[in-house]
Amino acid sequence: MNKVTIDRTPTDWNGTAMQKRIARRYAAERRFRAIGFIAVALSTLFLAFLLFTMLGQGVRGFQRTEVAVDFDFPALTSGASVASISGANAQAALNSMDIPGVVELAVSQQFGEQGSALLTSAAAANVRQMLESDPELIGSKQRLWLPAESRIDIAYKRTGEPAAEKIVASLGENDALRTGFNWTFLTGADATDPSAVGIWAAFKGSLMTMAITLMLAFPIGVFAALYLEEYAPKNRLTDMIEVSINNLAAVPSIIFGLLGLAVFLTLFGMPRSSALVGGLTLALMTMPVIVIAGRNAVKSVPPSIREAALGIGASPVQVVFHHVLPLALPGILTGTIIGMARALGETAPLLMIGMRAFIPSAPQGFTDAATALPVQIYLWSDEVNQGFVEKTSAAIIVLLIFLLGMNALAIYLRNRFETRW
Repeated sequence: MNKVTIDRTPTDWNGTAMQKRIARRYAAERRFRAIGFIAVALSTLFLAFLLFTMLGQGVRGFQRTEVAVDFDFPALTSGASVASISGANAQAALNSMDIPGVVELAVSQQFGEQGSALLTSAAAANVRQMLESDPELIGSKQRLWLPAESRIDIAYKRTGEPAAEKIVASLGENDALRTGFNWTFLTGADATDPSAVGIWAAFKGSLMTMAITLMLAFPIGVFAALYLEEYAPKNRLTDMIEVSINNLAAVPSIIFGLLGLAVFLTLFGMPRSSALVGGLTLALMTMPVIVIAGRNAVKSVPPSIREAALGIGASPVQVVFHHVLPLALPGILTGTIIGMARALGETAPLLMIGMRAFIPSAPQGFTDAATALPVQIYLWSDEVNQGFVEKTSAAIIVLLIFLLGMNALAIYLRNRFETRW
């Protein structure tokens, strides 16, 4: 039998060849560190550019330009009294007062025949709200600040049309223009005039949709993860189920929109463009993510916990729900919040089920017509009017704050329930 001879010549670390190899190794490490630093720097620059652009345009979306209009209410309303717009008949009295005509007459007296073009269509509604909150105004002369028309708003905040800039300059000389916080943007709904739009209807629609999604996806996903990890036998059927769940987590979101359109709307005839259908569709999309996160969290619980619980007489169900599930809860909650944050930013599935309708008021129930914040952003970005640009950026800021809040909640829950071994 032949013996194999092994060369045991010691490595010459000071030799020329070895020094070249070491130099190449160090050079490769320096290149890798430089590439990593450049990648991080570019990512930071892109993120800073995105935030700077969104904040630069979005901050103006939270502001509105207002025009000062002088009202002589006793003359304009033919001597309407405080008592007439107070009490049980206040709404009927305001309806018969023709407030839009009062506003148009006051503006034309102050700025001429073209004065009505300075204000938005929501100016009359603002005057009505002021009279409802303070009926004493009806018996006095008042200077009220009303929202300016979109062209005036754009020209006052930044460069706009030359004609609008001349009007802004003229109003500015008379101290008849100012910029204030746009509360309507936070409390209103969609509108055709960018100066009168709001995000509350879309925000409420998103909250209702996310509530349906969470109520369905979380319990079903957690129970499915517990069953597959703790009870399901290891055979071909469970292997197929696991592969299917992993594949569903990677399916494009628009496929779930088509599924929701075919099943919930066409087959079951559920109300179109409702938070209920939107929540069901997003629950289908989020459930595989929760199942995968739940299984990984259950796997991370040490087997010794199960063995100790069984050793002191606990039943298999008690082991799972009294010991394994509480210890796996931080990972399950983190995965759930991340999945919900992904669902919150989805647009394609909601477009497929019709949640792109014009919604002039906030939905009152889960079956009412509604829209969602990402869909509202998409619709505003497609508008021709330049006034919607800053509103789109402002809505994006609100959506980012919502997403950051959900991620912060995930971090808090993970730290709150985390157990260190």
